[in-house]
Amino acid sequence: MDAMIFISSPSVHDLTKCMNSVQNAVNVALFFNIPINLHAFRDIKLDNILLDMEGHVHLVDFGMCRTGMLDNKTSTFCGTPDYIAPEIILGQTYNQSVDWWSLGVLLFEMLAGRSPFVGTDEDELYWSICHEEPAYPHFLTKDARNILENLLLKSPVKRLGMPANPTGDIKDHPFFSTIIWDKLERKEIPAPFKPTVSSEYDTRNFDSYYTTDSPSLSPVDDQILASMDQEQFQGFSYTNPHITG
Repeated sequence: MDAMIFISSPSVHDLTKCMNSVQNAVNVALFFNIPINLHAFRDIKLDNILLDMEGHVHLVDFGMCRTGMLDNKTSTFCGTPDYIAPEIILGQTYNQSVDWWSLGVLLFEMLAGRSPFVGTDEDELYWSICHEEPAYPHFLTKDARNILENLLLKSPVKRLGMPANPTGDIKDHPFFSTIIWDKLERKEIPAPFKPTVSSEYDTRNFDSYYTTDSPSLSPVDDQILASMDQEQFQGFSYTNPHITG
């Protein structure tokens, strides 16, 4: 069984619901350190973006992640309906392009306050994703609309984030012109929104439905870490201080 560190702050989905202005959504959207890597996450959505105590984002839930995607493609149908890329719906092979599409849907939701594609059922939704273009609100800035249009290109090869996109590296897009990426990666830039929590284990941001029941945890062998081959964990950038001391 895999486990994640506990994050006491809300998800970006919860945060977006209580925002009072589009500018707040823009500020949070700007704070994504765009993950360009060799994996296909395949389930990027607002619910899977959490904020830590300092307001920095964490991508969670790697249950659908596919590794080893440098020069490879896969064809598994998976993902959350609103965020699924056209190539997945059409049964085509795909790579990291599907994550750039999902990021486009996520940013559209934050900037426009609604989903870019709709349908009365999944079939209508999938048809809309494959054949229709989003209706962009007039209040979007030129740069905001441009990055959304490039992330939501039907062609996975030409999509922003992919090598063939003529606009280049997504980090160089004018929408992110105010971001100094190396400082962001080192968390040297104060987050635009800092959640209200009293400690790292504060549960006020969780629905009481999930906090009223007493947790039932499987017993953990105190020697479990010592029994594992530690070479398997080389290269990890983070270790839980409550486990390692």
